[in-house]
Amino acid sequence: MAMATASCRRPAVMLMAFATAAAVMMSTVLPASGTTTLQYDFYSSSCPKAEETVRNVVEPMIFNDPTMGAAFIRLFFHDCFVRGCDASILLDPTSSNTQPEKTAIPLRGYDAVNKIKAAVEAVCPGKVSCADILAFAARDSAVVNGNFAFAMPSGRRDGTASSASDVAQFIPSPAFHLQDLVDSFAAKGLTADDLVILSGAHSFGLTHCAFVTGRLYPTVDPTMNATFAAALKKLCPPPASGGGGGRAVSNNQVTDPNVLSNQYFKNVAAGEVMFTSDQTLTSRDDTKAMVDDNAANPVAWMARFAAAMVKMGGVEVLTGNAGEVRKVCFATNTAS
Repeated sequence: MAMATASCRRPAVMLMAFATAAAVMMSTVLPASGTTTLQYDFYSSSCPKAEETVRNVVEPMIFNDPTMGAAFIRLFFHDCFVRGCDASILLDPTSSNTQPEKTAIPLRGYDAVNKIKAAVEAVCPGKVSCADILAFAARDSAVVNGNFAFAMPSGRRDGTASSASDVAQFIPSPAFHLQDLVDSFAAKGLTADDLVILSGAHSFGLTHCAFVTGRLYPTVDPTMNATFAAALKKLCPPPASGGGGGRAVSNNQVTDPNVLSNQYFKNVAAGEVMFTSDQTLTSRDDTKAMVDDNAANPVAWMARFAAAMVKMGGVEVLTGNAGEVRKVCFATNTAS
C-alpha cells in the first residue's frame, strides 16, 4: 500500500521540511480581527493535550479512509476563504438561518470534525475552538498523507454567522483563469505564489465529473494532454448521455491519488490536471516558473506549502474576545 511505503520515508523528510518551514513561518505575520494574534502552543496552559487529542483522532480516520486528508484540507481552505478561518463552514441550518455556507457547496468531513471536537471536549471542555480544531486537522493531514510536519499557530475563535450567499462571492471557481484566481487570493491577503503553492493540494483527494466535463465536451480543451483526456472521458461521460456529473474521481490520475506531494506540478506541466484553474497556472511566466520549481524540488515545496497553510490560517481570524468557543462545531452556543 502506498501509504505504508510513504510512512517509511517520514522521519528524514519530516525533519528536513519542518526545519525549513519553521524558519519561514516564524517571520509570518498572522493578522487578526480581535485583540491578539495567533500563537504557537496557544493551548499549552489551558489544554495541553489539545493538539495531541486532535492528532489521535485524525490519524486513524485517514488511515481508515485515505481520502479524508484531502477532505480536511479542503474544509480548511473553504472555511478560510469565505468569512476567514472561523469555522463558519461547519454550522448547520437552523430555524433562524436556513442557508449557512455548507448548503451552498458539497464538502466532506463535517461528521469527522464533530467527532474530533467531541474528543477534545472530553479532555478540555469549552477551551478549544472549532476553528483551531479544523486548522490542526488540516495540518495533521499533511503529516499522514504528505509525510511532512509543521507547527500550526492557534488562538482562533469561532464565528457566529454563516451565509450560503458568501460562498459564490469568495470561493475561487475551478473554471477560473489565472487573473481571476490571483484576484481572489489577493482579496484574502494571499499572493500569486501562495496560489500556486496551495494548489498542490490538488495532488490528492476527489472531485466530481461535473467540474471536469466542461474541458472534455463537446471538444477537448487544447491545453489538456490528449491521452489523458481520452482516459478521463472513460470516467466522465458526456453530460447529455445520462449524467455522470456526480461521479467522484481522483484529482490525481497519474500516481497515488492519496499522497499529498509535488506530483501535482508535474501533472500541470504535462497537461494532466482536472481543472481550468489548475492548467492556467502555466499561462503566465512567473506562475509557470513557480510550477516548474515546485515540480523539481519536492522538499522546497513541502516547506512552502507549510508556510502557505499557516499564512492562510491567519486570514481574517477572530481572536481575543471576538466570536466564541463553540460547545459543538455544528451550532453556535445560542443557536435557534
